[in-house]
Amino acid sequence: MPVARSVPPGRAGRLWLRARLSTAQKGRDQLDRKLRILLPEHQRLQTRLERREATWSQAYAEAQTWLLRAVLLGGEDVVRCAAPSATAEVEVVWTSAMGLSYPEDVLVRTGPTDGAVLAGNAAVVPATAAFQAALVAGARAAAAREAVDRLAAEIAVTRRRMRALDKRWLPWLRERLAALELTLEQTEQEDGMRLRRAVSGTVDRRSQP
Repeated sequence: MPVARSVPPGRAGRLWLRARLSTAQKGRDQLDRKLRILLPEHQRLQTRLERREATWSQAYAEAQTWLLRAVLLGGEDVVRCAAPSATAEVEVVWTSAMGLSYPEDVLVRTGPTDGAVLAGNAAVVPATAAFQAALVAGARAAAAREAVDRLAAEIAVTRRRMRALDKRWLPWLRERLAALELTLEQTEQEDGMRLRRAVSGTVDRRSQP
């Protein structure tokens, strides 16, 4: 917020204050519009996060169950041999709203598995599929969490900016403009009175013989 002495004097100050008041009000309106768009989107993402976290929790529990069965049937060595040679790759799919980018979904690519090894244990095949499903579910839940966190942070920043405008900047501009308008009005009235007195004095002198 500028100090009072930064406002130009006189009519130039009135133009200065009106321009900044208009700009500040437009900025406030844009922030309000941004909030009205981000808040429903945040709610949508929060609902999606809860759904994806529930899916991930269920998939993880199922994967753990199949892992235990595979170990009981073939031992830990069979499980280790069933691990893919290549690591999985996760690609984040991004979207944006009001200039803010956040994850929309993920693409997960898992490495190939050795079919001969998997065939040696009846539980390894479903265990592998269950862990792949848990990986996908976990990655999607993580992306959903990041999206929710990003929107929550942006909403908080937007609200702080609106409060700054509502509590400090806009009131200050309105008060300064009102005070300056009053000063200018008084000055104009005084100038008018002096002008009328000057004109009246001139007329009186001319009317004297």
